[in-house]
Amino acid sequence: MNNVHIVTLGCSKNDVDSSIMYSLLDKKEYKIVNSANEADILIINTCGFIDAAKEESIDTILESVEYKNKGRCKKVLLSGCLAQRYPEELLKEIPEIDGIIGTGNINYINELLNRSLAGDLFIKTDNLNSAYIEGIKKEVVNITEFVKISEGCNNNCSYCIIPSLRGKNRSRKIEDICSEVEYLVSKGAREIILIAQNTTDYGIDLYSKYSLANLIKEISKIKDLKWIRVLYLYPDHFTDELIEEFKTNEKLIKYVDMPLQHISDNVLKKMNRKTNKDHIIKTLKNLRQSIPEIVIRTTFIVGFPGESDEDFKELIDFIRETKFDKLGVFEYSKEEGTKASTFENQISDEVKQNRNDEIMEIQSDISKEILSKNLNKTLEVLIEEKIDENNYIGRTYMDAPEIDGVTYIESSENLEVGDFVKVRITDTLDYDLVGEVI
Repeated sequence: MNNVHIVTLGCSKNDVDSSIMYSLLDKKEYKIVNSANEADILIINTCGFIDAAKEESIDTILESVEYKNKGRCKKVLLSGCLAQRYPEELLKEIPEIDGIIGTGNINYINELLNRSLAGDLFIKTDNLNSAYIEGIKKEVVNITEFVKISEGCNNNCSYCIIPSLRGKNRSRKIEDICSEVEYLVSKGAREIILIAQNTTDYGIDLYSKYSLANLIKEISKIKDLKWIRVLYLYPDHFTDELIEEFKTNEKLIKYVDMPLQHISDNVLKKMNRKTNKDHIIKTLKNLRQSIPEIVIRTTFIVGFPGESDEDFKELIDFIRETKFDKLGVFEYSKEEGTKASTFENQISDEVKQNRNDEIMEIQSDISKEILSKNLNKTLEVLIEEKIDENNYIGRTYMDAPEIDGVTYIESSENLEVGDFVKVRITDTLDYDLVGEVI
């Protein structure tokens, strides 16, 4: 029997793919281990979205092949977006790599591991638009679980390579998603996070209408499910029906992750975004008027080709005026194979960095102001970790895992991971809360 360990990089969608690979392993032939030191076969599930992610993937691959050179590891295989994007180049530049598993081929994991152990050096990057693998039953279920509701993307933003790496948008059937959520909840999951490249596009290919609200309604019927969180809600198809679901559904937490990328119509048009400034402002206004306690998170790209000083000032003014609860910034990354990589007026790295820093300085003050409003409030917190005898770490509905802040909690009574407790907020940090159990 050979030991298998998967190193997962990048976004939560890669976490789901790694979980599927683990679940598909033939347990008679392969044993899952938690450490690269113990592995006979290492699989690096790579990210290739932007330069920083590619660099992290390459560094991790180089570190991993050392286990093959010096440890018990016999085979190093690559999966994920970077592997899908540069299979021949990776095999040529890093000869210790033993095979490439493309994003549409994780269902062949056992066959490909067998081929590798038999000495076959392979590249398997076809099946880009393969069907989602249904019926997976995870052996280890966490309190918070990510559930992918679709694969691929139809947006074709000019800066993004993802459609070339993940294929076109393919939604899963509502009944298949509900079946997975039912299983996860039966095994102890309390928070389900719905993810996709663009969750508001869910269902258009299957049902000829945007169906995220219908999906959420069905998931909400599952007993013992406490929280439903949705990430990557693009503004272009954020329907009134979906806003109403956020307003009225008690299980759907009041948290919207909406990647806007910019506010200048000039830049949005060049990005090939399917929305404009007026529509974005109306959508945000509608959300906040309908749901006063809504928390809105967004991301922006600075330094996009042709982003003028006026475009950037427009973005800065918008951020100051809107006061997003959570905000992240990416510096534009010139990705070969994308339309934007051919655009003139590329912005210097220095200007990108300065614009990034300016936004984050503004957002830091906004964040402190928003967090301070929680002082002396009582909030429901999901306990995630015990630090010591009387101290814990948890999250409120306002914070997504590994993205946003946390809540540090003091309690004289013993708390269990997975508990939902009432916490009075006594202090705030830059992005975190501090409180005590009531």
